[in-house]
Amino acid sequence: MEILGLYKPIIGMIHIQALPGTPKYNGSVKDIVSSAVKEALAYQECGIDALAIENMHDVPYLKKSAGHEISTLMSIIGYEIKNKTNLPTGMQILAGANIQSLAASHSAGLDFIRTEGFVFSHIADEGTFDSDAGELLRYQKQIGAGNIKIFTDIKKKHSSHSITNDTDIIETAHAAEFFLSDGVIITGSSTGKEADLSEIKNVKVTSKIPVLVGSGVNLDNLKNYFTAADALIIGSYFKKENCWGNELDTDKIELFMKKVNQLR
Repeated sequence: MEILGLYKPIIGMIHIQALPGTPKYNGSVKDIVSSAVKEALAYQECGIDALAIENMHDVPYLKKSAGHEISTLMSIIGYEIKNKTNLPTGMQILAGANIQSLAASHSAGLDFIRTEGFVFSHIADEGTFDSDAGELLRYQKQIGAGNIKIFTDIKKKHSSHSITNDTDIIETAHAAEFFLSDGVIITGSSTGKEADLSEIKNVKVTSKIPVLVGSGVNLDNLKNYFTAADALIIGSYFKKENCWGNELDTDKIELFMKKVNQLR
């Protein structure tokens, strides 16, 4: 199954430096943009298939909220990356700021967004998240952003799912599909943790929409995840010392993409 016009794409994460108004902001918008573009070009040089930008350094996150200072700069960064690489590019604005992410992506000419809280409720670090699929897809229709794919986390990491404990991940995936998700993302329990391979396989067998893996992929387990899923989103492993906050390790990315191309 193709995603973004590609066969089993590898999506490299760009964790944008802390944005204006957030506790870790360093005071230079120019540096934020140039750093993100530099990473995008490095990824392209290493043969990555697609990119995703995320405001992960904006801790602590607001729940389903992001000011104009966040969404506008994310849009500018997305626009610069898209035009300098021409790689399929997506966006996520934390935490759960799906409307803002869609608006910024539409203005930037991006290809997809990653959402949380699309179906069912869960308890995350920031509090309770309820479904926003109806609101989000109506907004997508209103602004004419139908070309932007909406990939949705289910049973997402850093969250408690005790409220929906009687609804397994397959049922959750079916709900996301019924609510017109373009693909579901399965993760481990936290950033960098491996996703459950059996869950991925079970969701894949029973779903008609793409299944993406959102955490825990590395060179050692690549073959298993590449075989089971339709796309892989990788952040921590592509960084030095496998830490999401560090610089890219281009040698590691090149070796990873070499193995991907062998599997293809």
